[in-house]
Amino acid sequence: MSETNELNIETSENTEEKVSRNFIEVLIDKDLEEGVYDTVHTRFPPEPNGYLHIGHAKSILLNYGLAQEYGGKFNMRFDDTNPTKEKIEFVNSQLEDIKWLGADWEDRLFFASDYFPKMYEGAVKLIKKGKAYVSDLSADEIREYRGTLTEPGKKDPGSDRSIEENLALFEDMKNGRFADGEKVLRARIDMASPNMNMRDPVIYRVAHMTHHRTGDTWCIYPMYDFAHPIEDAEEGITHSICTLEFEDHRPLYDWVVKELEYERPPRQIEFAKLYLKNVVTGKRYIKKLVEDGIADGWDDPRLVSISALRRRGYTPESIKMFVELCGVSKANSIADMAMLEYCIREDLKLKRPRMMAVLDPVKLIIDNYPEGESEMLEAANNLENEELGTRQIPFSRELYIEREDFMIDPPKKYFRLFPGNEVRLMNAYFVTCVDYKTDENGNVTEIHCTYDPETKSGSGFTGRKVKGTIHWVDAKSAVPVEVRLFENIVDEEKGVYNEEDGSINVNPESRKIVTAYVEPDLAKAKAFESFQFVRNGFYCVDYKDSKEGAPVFNRIVSLKSSFVLPK
Repeated sequence: MSETNELNIETSENTEEKVSRNFIEVLIDKDLEEGVYDTVHTRFPPEPNGYLHIGHAKSILLNYGLAQEYGGKFNMRFDDTNPTKEKIEFVNSQLEDIKWLGADWEDRLFFASDYFPKMYEGAVKLIKKGKAYVSDLSADEIREYRGTLTEPGKKDPGSDRSIEENLALFEDMKNGRFADGEKVLRARIDMASPNMNMRDPVIYRVAHMTHHRTGDTWCIYPMYDFAHPIEDAEEGITHSICTLEFEDHRPLYDWVVKELEYERPPRQIEFAKLYLKNVVTGKRYIKKLVEDGIADGWDDPRLVSISALRRRGYTPESIKMFVELCGVSKANSIADMAMLEYCIREDLKLKRPRMMAVLDPVKLIIDNYPEGESEMLEAANNLENEELGTRQIPFSRELYIEREDFMIDPPKKYFRLFPGNEVRLMNAYFVTCVDYKTDENGNVTEIHCTYDPETKSGSGFTGRKVKGTIHWVDAKSAVPVEVRLFENIVDEEKGVYNEEDGSINVNPESRKIVTAYVEPDLAKAKAFESFQFVRNGFYCVDYKDSKEGAPVFNRIVSLKSSFVLPK
């Protein structure tokens, strides 16, 4: 029987649906069955040094989803142990993004800095047990003494100090008597370990910096590998779910909670990160794009930060669908952006009204329609979802249609408008092209048609059929709006990074701004509202640059898809 992260179907006398388990669920099931834990308690622990991106969404939804699945608890916790890069701006943006994705931490919001006193006590405990010592070596010397993958490390001269001397020096570190980098505290483990992380790792360093929460209370800060297991243990986390790069750090994680004698230590489990092809996720690269003015902020709709995806018009449901399609495994793989685009199309196609907008307008004049008159036509908001109802749209003698919907000399199988051809105007009438006008450069400036009043949409007319249907907007009442057409900010033919200097291969055509004409009701659209522009794509109202009565529309995704859902 095939096994996936979705559903298995088992056939028996009574056919029953059987949900398959990913490897993390299998491990948790085993822990619960064997009584290692009697509950499931997970957390999402980002560092507040940037904005979250699509890869973080997988971790957020996985950790929160496991807590929900097992009726357990979920903690939101910031690993704020490095004040050099952390800002309250990043704390607030991450909280907003996580809440938007649907992860609810209720009253369980924590910070690593909440545990600084506990971490200090833990370091003192290790010194007293002879498991930690103060080192005088510089960062370069520590790297040199650590050895290589084929050669063991060398003994740190500071490791011979007595417990009393180490306690006194560590106290002096805490009291600010040493400069940055002058002393560090190292765990005493094994300088010959085949795992480089276990060769007496640094667990505390001197850093005279102001912390965004604790101010100047501390001038020593714990290293991540020491702080993280303590945070998990103090909060009662049962399963510390993290990405594969921490697999080699797991022995140190286990060492810390064991030596600090936690009664029921958490279990670290690693899974593969979510990678997207031809996408920029690195914080320093995004920062450079922003600083160079290529991106207009961390939420530029061409990026894949969660805030950027939200601004562009992606939904929490579409991101959750994407994460579920990617699955949970131990093997690294790369997903295509087309899969994410497929998910947003699937989510929006039945939820959003389908409105008419003309992005590259040319005027169409119906010569035999009475001058000065107009009428209101009824249009379904979504033909696939009757619950969205209908709307009234104005129609008169002069309209705008898409320039590509008319050709003077069309190729074969072109069923739209050309001289002598008849088409249906969506939700309106049949029209036949009788003439056109061009400027001195040969560009079409006007198209002249006649209409058949008997062919009104919904009238039941069956006299003849046409092969082409085009959309339009009424020229008199249509509203001009700014529309932003986005492509990948990366030049996909060259790849993300320039091999020579490491810079980003920027796509100069990644953002195109046009003035479109839209139905009058769209002028009332509010920030984050989204619509399908018929025959074109899905669009969302930009929350930053839109004004009352003057919305700016971001293209979320076109209607065409290159992604095929795996069977």
